[in-house]
Amino acid sequence: MVSVSLCMIVKNEEDVLERCLESAAGLADEIIIVDTGSTDRTKEIAAHFTPRIIDFLWRDDFAAARNESFAHASMDYCLWLDADDVLLEEDRAAFLALKKSLDPAVSVVMAPYHTGFDEGGHVTFSYYRERLIKNRAGMRWAGAVHEAVAPVGKVLYADFAVTHRKARPSDPDRNLRIYQAQLAAGRELEPRHQFYYGRELYYHQRWEEALAVFERFLADGGGWVENNIDACCHCAYCHEQLNQPDEALAALFRSFSYDQPRAEICCEIGRWFFQREKYRQAAYWYALALTCVRDDQRGGFVSPDCYGYLPCIQLCVCYSRLGDQDRAETFNELAAAFKPDSPAVLHNRAFFQALPVQSA
Repeated sequence: MVSVSLCMIVKNEEDVLERCLESAAGLADEIIIVDTGSTDRTKEIAAHFTPRIIDFLWRDDFAAARNESFAHASMDYCLWLDADDVLLEEDRAAFLALKKSLDPAVSVVMAPYHTGFDEGGHVTFSYYRERLIKNRAGMRWAGAVHEAVAPVGKVLYADFAVTHRKARPSDPDRNLRIYQAQLAAGRELEPRHQFYYGRELYYHQRWEEALAVFERFLADGGGWVENNIDACCHCAYCHEQLNQPDEALAALFRSFSYDQPRAEICCEIGRWFFQREKYRQAAYWYALALTCVRDDQRGGFVSPDCYGYLPCIQLCVCYSRLGDQDRAETFNELAAAFKPDSPAVLHNRAFFQALPVQSA
């Protein structure tokens, strides 16, 4: 069985750190906590789980802090978690099973990161992250924000997931501030960070600036295919905010030049037509979404609802407004197969039950 070092960077995490460490209890053979300047009870809480607490001067560089945490690890693999992450019971069991069976030739274990949820707790946003990284194998974190490790060697895709459970909002301006400081210092952003810089501008509702960054990112041609597709989608969002609907639709279609259609893009095109009451065209794109094969291991951002529930519930509405109530009800029941307790499903059932019975 391989050994694991849990490596974390923290600052003022007294409200979530105990929850995180308790969820990881028994999974790691040692715990390394790098504290970047806490002024609350974070280090006191950490001390209940490990004596390995290292102070590190924060310098607006997440990769530097994570590399510091890895530098103190002594086990075969490094596992990283953020303080507001947890491993659910089924994921703990899957992690322990993997730990017992993991081939030491594996360099990196990729695992799903669940970061978005609906009112019923179902995952609505997920993507794979490098979660277990072989120690002393030459791999390092890179990127002051949106930091990542470039995998080398043998990569394994695991079944266990890490669940991100925010208890409070983080500093919404931090990432944008770091990127702008880098640009002010004359540092050119590599394609991956150019893409994330555009997203940060988008989050700050700086639509024109975000659009310019995304367009430059796509024009340069150095981006990863999944980031290219996401950039097209965000270009569409920016065009919508700038009241440029035709350009928004064109940006969505542009994504098809990078790879076969993703269900997420098909649903966005369906939404574009739906908002304009073009229900037949909208239904075409929602139906196409249902034919798309979900492949989380491509590594891009995944919205699971787009591969089942969302197209079905929207097809229900489209066909209802086209006057085909039987077909609409069929799609409502298909949506129910994905989310039986969905308020939209239950509302639609009541609607169909109230319709007058058609005579033969």
